[in-house]
Amino acid sequence: MKNFYSFVGSDVGLWNVTNQNTIVGSALESVQRIEVINSPLNKLTEQGVWALQGFTSNVRYANRNEIVKLQAAQEGLNRNASVCAALIPIKKNAQWWAMSQDERRSIFEEQSHHTEIGLGYLPEIARQLHHSRDLGEQFDFITWFEFAPEHTELFNQLLAQLRATKEWQFVDREIDIRLEKKA
Repeated sequence: MKNFYSFVGSDVGLWNVTNQNTIVGSALESVQRIEVINSPLNKLTEQGVWALQGFTSNVRYANRNEIVKLQAAQEGLNRNASVCAALIPIKKNAQWWAMSQDERRSIFEEQSHHTEIGLGYLPEIARQLHHSRDLGEQFDFITWFEFAPEHTELFNQLLAQLRATKEWQFVDREIDIRLEKKA
């Protein structure tokens, strides 16, 4: 499955964990490294402490104009200079999921301005959203960001802006895992 990803936390992998911080909710067990695998895992490997799985999909909360702006501004992942990354799994609460799609869109974009905020940090911060809720995983979304070391503070500003929005009032669990590409 080309659009399916597994993030395996263990003591092996391309990405070194430099910091693992529980923002809200229960923690994940601490790990030294993360391996990103472009396929589903049938079972957790002996080396893995935990695995988070998700799939990329169409953009669900953006309108056509916002999608065009995102596509024009965002650069892809795996850029040579992007040796820093953040893996941020997020779970929203039952109140969020009880709302209709248009009610969630209203909070996501019209009140929180999620896409507009993100556009302000492109192309320096590359990102990819993975959906996990439909798979019955412990998180609803797995967000993956990549950036150059000199853009770390810019990335921190992005997170601070997003976490200050109304949308984040519906987050029940969030882990912020910072990474550096293994030399």
